[in-house]
Amino acid sequence: MNTKFDELLDFPCSLSFKVMGVAHPELVPEVINVIQQIAPGDYSPTVKPSSKGNYHSLAVPVIVNSKEHIEEIYSELNKLELVRFIL
Repeated sequence: MNTKFDELLDFPCSLSFKVMGVAHPELVPEVINVIQQIAPGDYSPTVKPSSKGNYHSLAVPVIVNSKEHIEEIYSELNKLELVRFIL
């Protein structure tokens, strides 16, 4: 990835990952599991269902240490089958 996170942020910092995915009971545990493998911690995401209830939006604040740390989290979350978008 060719991002400019290192130019925009002072590390370490808190960054809220917004994840949109299929409304499935395994979405939240899968997302938290991936994040904990890369950035161990205690996470309590905010979950909002879509108007029709087909999708869920998660907001997970994470302490990140570098540009590479952010890119690794994005990359690993993107591999999850239930995830549709990551902001």
